[in-house]
Amino acid sequence: MPLFINRDQIFAHQVHLLEHKLRSKEERILELETENAILHLRLAECLGKHRRDHEEETKALNHHQLQRNAQRTTRSALAKLLFEVQAVKQGLSEVFAVYLTFATELEEQSKQLLEKVEQASCSLNGHRGDEIQNLQTRVEVLERSVEEERERCRAERQRRKELHNTVVELRGNIRVHCRVRPVLPFDHIQSSSSGSQPLSSEEVVCAISDDTVMVNCIKPGVQVHNKMFEFERVHGPEDSQDAVFQEVKPLLTSLLDGYNVCIMAYGQTGSGKTYTMMGSQPLEEHSGTQRESQQGIIPKAAAELFRLISEKPTESHTVEVSVMEVYNNEVFDLLARDEKGNTASQRRDVITTSSGTSQVTALRNEPVCNASEVMQIISSVLKLRAHCPTLVHTDSSRSHVIVTLTISSKSPNAQALAARLQSAKNDMQHPTQKWWSPRCRRANPAARHSSDELFASPASSPCPSPSHSPCPSPRPSISQALFRTKLQLVDLAGSECVGMSGVSGAALWEVSCINRSLSALSDVLGALAEQRPHIPYRNSKLTHLLQDSIGGNAKLLVMLCVSPTQRFIAESLQSLGLGARARQVQKEVPRRKNNTLKIK
Repeated sequence: MPLFINRDQIFAHQVHLLEHKLRSKEERILELETENAILHLRLAECLGKHRRDHEEETKALNHHQLQRNAQRTTRSALAKLLFEVQAVKQGLSEVFAVYLTFATELEEQSKQLLEKVEQASCSLNGHRGDEIQNLQTRVEVLERSVEEERERCRAERQRRKELHNTVVELRGNIRVHCRVRPVLPFDHIQSSSSGSQPLSSEEVVCAISDDTVMVNCIKPGVQVHNKMFEFERVHGPEDSQDAVFQEVKPLLTSLLDGYNVCIMAYGQTGSGKTYTMMGSQPLEEHSGTQRESQQGIIPKAAAELFRLISEKPTESHTVEVSVMEVYNNEVFDLLARDEKGNTASQRRDVITTSSGTSQVTALRNEPVCNASEVMQIISSVLKLRAHCPTLVHTDSSRSHVIVTLTISSKSPNAQALAARLQSAKNDMQHPTQKWWSPRCRRANPAARHSSDELFASPASSPCPSPSHSPCPSPRPSISQALFRTKLQLVDLAGSECVGMSGVSGAALWEVSCINRSLSALSDVLGALAEQRPHIPYRNSKLTHLLQDSIGGNAKLLVMLCVSPTQRFIAESLQSLGLGARARQVQKEVPRRKNNTLKIK
């Protein structure tokens, strides 16, 4: 049969196929145009983000430069003030040497003149009264000169105190120092929880300058990120104990100027807190001696305190020491030991007095006369401190130890002495009125009345005859009001991760109490930095006990102790973060203890 082919149908089919292909091409063109528009939008967003990042980097660099300029200006001002302090100290020592020589000579001359007056009065029986009176006047003038020299010496001391405290206050309300310890053998020990993979002992925390710490944050598959932390002083592994104490030493001068001082060591377990505060070797129980180069802040601070006291012979100082332990959020008096060793008898409560200061009830204070006695007491009770071996450290401290040195001072009232000298000068300015010693009653009634009002003294007695010479010195009896200052030295327990320390059982409660108390300390510093109306001091016995040192008028120094290796980087970052928050705290300018002194 013949095959008929319908060409119209063939052409129509081909047209249909071509139209279908055309529609497919048009749809593909639309998809490509849509993708092109999306890519253009993404490109515009990336360009805008790049410009914003560039602007932010430029602003950050400008801000950093401004901070650097401000630091340079502050450092130059501090250097100038330190130079002035040194000059004042030198001038004060010279004035004091001249004063001692002059005072000795004047006392000798005064004694000689008094002897001559007595001899002349006995031999002449009043025939040469005018000459005796002249000699008495000379004696009194010399004594007033001695008092003026003493006033000048006191004024120079006061100026030195003001300059010193100005320097300390310019360095910061709360000073934060950082100490990076060297790599130790236990940094290379692998943890049992990590299996056969050893923990990294690579150094990631290092001191790159005197005031900057750099942390290399290393994560698998992520580019290395460096974090910078700036503090008032940064000590590297090569810095000795003496170098660390030289930065702490200026604060101790403020103790005898009437300020409270607190120095605390903060850091993770095994970061070197106890080494920094006490030293490398345990103190001997009886002699309390230790190599001076290896001594920590506590023995060096005690020695420096008694050295400063020995340089102030005109003032009276007594020192008492107390040792407390905060363990499981309870305060224990380590000096209150009974024969049976009952710890319940050592438990103490922290209260807030009506003046707003914190106080420990029934706290035992031991009087001490030198640094050796201080260290003997501390070494005898440190063995009572709670310790427990962990995977991080074989002798980890499980409590916070607070050593408090209380200084009770008596100082004569400079204002009363100044008023006394001014009244003496006013008496000398009247030529018709003879100036007499306030202890002598032979002056005219008006002069005696004014002297009695200004210089009333229980030692005053009438002079019966010229043979009994007037008393040698117009020195009133001045009351000496007692005021107290405190030096608190705190060795905090180490913060740690339970998984890394490997503790279990009852030790878990110890770790929980330690971490909660340190967290409360961090919360207090954060609240102070943000200037909140309520500061949570009572969230922990530790912060309640240190309330005066953290938020009061004390001068506080926080010594951050950090480990250098990658194994402890989380704890190191936490410690450095707390130090950065502490530097932001803006307290009121520390005020000196005010003692009111009156003339009896």
